[in-house]
Amino acid sequence: MSKPIGISFQVKILASLDLSIAGLWEADVKKQKLGNSDLDVSVIGLGCMTMAGVYGKADDAESEESIRHALDNGMNFIDTSDAYGNGKNEDMLGRALKGYRDKAIICTKFGNLGRGGGGSRTVDGRPEYVFEACDKSLQRLGIDVIDLYLVHRIDPSVPIEDTVGAMKQLIEQGKVRYIGLSEAGEETIRRAHAVHPLSALQSEYSLMYRDAETEWLPTCKDLGITFMGYSPLGRSLLTGAIHSMDDLPEEDRRRSHPRFFEDNLPKNVEKVLVLEEVSKNNQCSPSQAALAWVLAQDYDIIPIPGAKQKKHIDDNIAAADVNLKAEDVKKLNDVFAPGSAAGTRYPEKQLGTLNI
Repeated sequence: MSKPIGISFQVKILASLDLSIAGLWEADVKKQKLGNSDLDVSVIGLGCMTMAGVYGKADDAESEESIRHALDNGMNFIDTSDAYGNGKNEDMLGRALKGYRDKAIICTKFGNLGRGGGGSRTVDGRPEYVFEACDKSLQRLGIDVIDLYLVHRIDPSVPIEDTVGAMKQLIEQGKVRYIGLSEAGEETIRRAHAVHPLSALQSEYSLMYRDAETEWLPTCKDLGITFMGYSPLGRSLLTGAIHSMDDLPEEDRRRSHPRFFEDNLPKNVEKVLVLEEVSKNNQCSPSQAALAWVLAQDYDIIPIPGAKQKKHIDDNIAAADVNLKAEDVKKLNDVFAPGSAAGTRYPEKQLGTLNI
């Protein structure tokens, strides 16, 4: 499925100069239909997880300003979760949305309760919890309806039909417009879709981790579901800014991710050097080249890179106007071949919560 990409030339120039265009004119960020819905979303979205302090300290005031900046410049697809900062990320987004609700398509998620302990739940897909979580998210976000509501992690102890059945009721009640899943396996996706059409599936996808190509992307294409690729910049590894563990703050959660371990990081950085060459060849940043590669795939994919600062949002917006040369796409495909990344995409304990 081909997808429209690109932004106006004037906006690209301003973004490259790190200037705010709010108040001058609205960026012509291309939009596309989201899966089985009538939502027109920007071809690149904004992930809010990094604004919850998981990658070092975050500043709520700066984050709110950055969200409004993204919305002012045509990036209307905003992704969060009640798990980010135990609801604080939704609170922050709610403040940012005051006076901006009509510009935003909001996606939030439920069911990921963290690591737990003493036998406590780490995921919850029970119908009664679905209703409870939705009401709390609506309150924190300060909105009347959630545009896209996703199961953040699949609860193996609850039939997916029960979870999605409750989400269908939320749609009937007018609290949710469309629904989807995150980190679900093919069988689960098809069973859920049979209860109510899914509009989106979310999982990690980037040059570094291309697992989605063997199962999720073909399934989504078959069912008309948009794939939301989170961490399309490899948790910042594909920006070219990380060369050693010293480049990560002490409190940064990425220090527990195998891709950054001492024996893996040099191998991954070696690949990123090729990405940097490609970016120079295409007169763009490594981040833009990585996002352009995602957009060039023959699937309905919306990358949702995280960004805390306006300059990074501008860089991501401008990526929609980058058309990589065919020989460079091939070079990246070869260097970042599926399964070639050093280290799994999550720590061992978390791998069991994926692809259920």
